Amino acid sequence: MADFDVFNGDADGICALTQLRLSEPRSATLVTGVKRDINLLKKVTSSDGDRVTVLDVSMDKNHDDLQRLLNTGTEVFYVDHHFAGDIPESAKLTAIINEAPDVCTSLLVNAHLKGAHAIWSVVGAFGDNLNKSALGIAKNLDLSEAELTSLKNLGIYINYNGYGSDLEDLHFKPEELYKLVHPYQNPLDFIHDSQQSFEKLETGYHSDMSSAKKTKPEKLTEQTAVFILPNQSWARRVSGVFSNDLTNDHPNRAHAVLTEKDNGNYLASIRAPLNNRTGAAELCRQFPTGGGREAAAGINDLPKEMLAEFIATFETQYMS
Repeated sequence: MADFDVFNGDADGICALTQLRLSEPRSATLVTGVKRDINLLKKVTSSDGDRVTVLDVSMDKNHDDLQRLLNTGTEVFYVDHHFAGDIPESAKLTAIINEAPDVCTSLLVNAHLKGAHAIWSVVGAFGDNLNKSALGIAKNLDLSEAELTSLKNLGIYINYNGYGSDLEDLHFKPEELYKLVHPYQNPLDFIHDSQQSFEKLETGYHSDMSSAKKTKPEKLTEQTAVFILPNQSWARRVSGVFSNDLTNDHPNRAHAVLTEKDNGNYLASIRAPLNNRTGAAELCRQFPTGGGREAAAGINDLPKEMLAEFIATFETQYMS
């Protein structure tokens, strides 16, 4: 029998798997990638009796490969908060799916484990910019303000590390970062024991954010803002966390951060207004390679010739 752990390379995916494997230790083949690499099940070849755990990747985007694994007799445990589409009916599939905008995979795993490693779910929720949800869990954990700030920063930094067009853009490969954090019952101990790794993430984050904050909006209205970042590694790394920062600073405004790509197209990171966390997935699914969730979504390869159409659609989506 073989085991596979398939997870998104961002904070939510890493923290969800950390919780699971602290509660249910298992030697498994790790399958992950940059945050936007979500067609992960195509990388899994399994047999009857094998077990596959899937965390924080859209079931809709992996539907055919999920069905393929189930048809071989593979047991699949699937936890996610993105648009799921049609969920296969199979006795081999256990699915925990919740697309609510205030939920992430780490929080779903925390509920599944009845809070066994809740402090890691706080890190994952902070990383997914679900600050209210993170604080809701944290209030029962007897944390100081300084500790809470450290957990929030760790979540942001791990999430930041997942962005890039390929693994070479990242400070740590997601599999490597997971291996660094997952032995720790308490993420505060990881911060203390692994200061060099933590500081590498922290320094990179602040350097890249400093560059991003110098960028002027391409298009700005009362309800929306569009930013275009250059085709550089720092811009690819920072696109998601920059989007989150803009959303926190302007909670009534929707934001689109577009990053130029080698092929002339754009990588798009979309955030619905913090005070109205809807519409982002619906918007992105109107364009090729688009998807995500209602509060935060993206387009992996927005054609350059569709830029004007995208901006117009984006502004219409959030006009009122």
